[in-house]
Formats: sequence, structure tokens, C-alpha cells
Amino acid sequence: MAKDFDKTLVYSALEVANICGVANQTAINWIRNGYLKAFNTPGGQYRVYADDLVSFMSGRKMRIPDILSSVCADSTKMKILIVEDESGLNTVIKTYFEKHFPTVTIFQAFDGFEAGAIMTREQPDVLILDLGLPGVNGFELCKKIADSDSFGNPTIIIITACQDTDIEKQIKDLNATCFFRKPVVLQELKEVVQSCLSYPPPYIRIDTLCA
Repeated sequence: MAKDFDKTLVYSALEVANICGVANQTAINWIRNGYLKAFNTPGGQYRVYADDLVSFMSGRKMRIPDILSSVCADSTKMKILIVEDESGLNTVIKTYFEKHFPTVTIFQAFDGFEAGAIMTREQPDVLILDLGLPGVNGFELCKKIADSDSFGNPTIIIITACQDTDIEKQIKDLNATCFFRKPVVLQELKEVVQSCLSYPPPYIRIDTLCA
């Protein structure tokens, strides 16, 4: 086991438990349930990278020890990219998120080309994506993300005005976590994003239909 948190980037389940102030079994349950990302050693022991631990703790608003945060200073800076060509909606979402996620860095893109450039440079954790974009549309952008490591591995949340009954299947094929139909209810979008910043939830469907 590592004795100095500032001299290692990998922690055992017991060390995770000590850092978080919980029982060892609790840390193991987090890992087994997929809440905390980990890998197995050849001997079958769990190991957790420091940046994954920081992301986990940050998503749950747990106090991060100074020594741990200094090891992964950039890991606490979660990133969201909003890709929506309707500038008013894009800005409304950004402003709302800035209020509710004050420690998260939020980027905006208004077309697929701009989104690709930002994703390559910033590697966002969560992507809020409109499908009907000018230039490279949302479907094409999702395919590019799946085919290339240069865009990172964001959790994808689709927002769409499309009322096609086949849209749910198409979105599942894009490896999106969930989708919202416009007009989007910001509170519901925020709750899903909060979950995504902690750990990717299973695919869920959220229909926010016009009244």
C-alpha cells in the first residue's frame, strides 16, 4: 500500500476507504457497482487511479484532501460542452449550468465543426448535443467520437426537436446516455448531468414534450 498519497497515482480499496472516511467494504461496493472506476491487479486486488478517485469524490461533493487534489489538480475541473446552434438556448443552458455547477468548466459550440475542434482540445466529460446542427450534424459527430480517440470519451446527452418515432433507436445506436425532446426542462437536464459527472448512468429515455 502507498504510504504517501502525494507519491503515488494508484490507490487500493482500503486507501480509498481511508481517504473517503468510509469502511473498506463500502469502497469495494462502490467499485463493484460501477460507481468508482477501478482495475484489477493480477492478484485480483482493486486499484483506483487518483484522477478517477478525484472525479468520483468531486461528483458527490465530498471533501477532497489537499494532498490528493494537488496530485490531480486538473481532475477536479470537470468539463461540459454544449453543442446547440440556437444561440439563445445554448446560452440559457450555459448560464443555468454555471449557477448549479460552479466548479465545472463549460464550453459552447454552435455547429459540428466548432464542436469537433473544442472536443479535440478540451476532452469534455459531458457533451450536450443537438442533432440538427449545420455542417457536421449530431449523428455524424457521434460517429466521429466513436471512431476516433482524439475526441475523448464523453458521456453524450442528446437534445432534439425531432418527433420521429424511430428517434429513440437511432439515439441508442449513437451510444448516447439519454435524450431530451425540446423544449428542454433545465432542472431535469441538470439532474442527469449531475449523475454523469459522478459516473455514466445506464441509458435512459427522457421525453420533454411540448405542452
